[in-house]
Amino acid sequence: MNKRTIIGPVLILVGAYLILNKGGELSSASIFGTFWATIFIIPLGLFFHWMYFSMTKRRGTGLLIPGGILLTVGLVCQVSMLTGDWGSTWPGFILAPAVGLAEFYWFGGRNKWLLIPINILTVISLLFFSVFTVEALFNRTIMGQPFIAVALILGGLAFMLVRRKES
Repeated sequence: MNKRTIIGPVLILVGAYLILNKGGELSSASIFGTFWATIFIIPLGLFFHWMYFSMTKRRGTGLLIPGGILLTVGLVCQVSMLTGDWGSTWPGFILAPAVGLAEFYWFGGRNKWLLIPINILTVISLLFFSVFTVEALFNRTIMGQPFIAVALILGGLAFMLVRRKES
């Protein structure tokens, strides 16, 4: 394995950590505590994908289900650790099995019945993402009550001034 393939991503992660951790300390415990998902979960998900794509006849499509789940969970955990916003990112855990099943559907036999749980899990996850993201935006100090007040005033003006087409 080439040194560049290991040292390059490590330097990028440490640089991103230093940018996001303003005023924080640089110790092995803090780096490990922040990047545990990148160290353990994401490589395991990539390993399952590598196992499937390295097969010559590609018969082990079942490897894509845990691979997709672990990769998605690892990304959700890593984003949550970097931003510290677990309250808005938790619907990614609902999306994870949908990603694994979607990969299984895409590279497998394309069983149409797999689309039912894929779509249900995706819609539920996106619904929760949208609800909790909007809630997080309204609870921020920048977009708190003044933002809601301006939005209500503009909505009221639009409701009063926009004329409906008479049929």
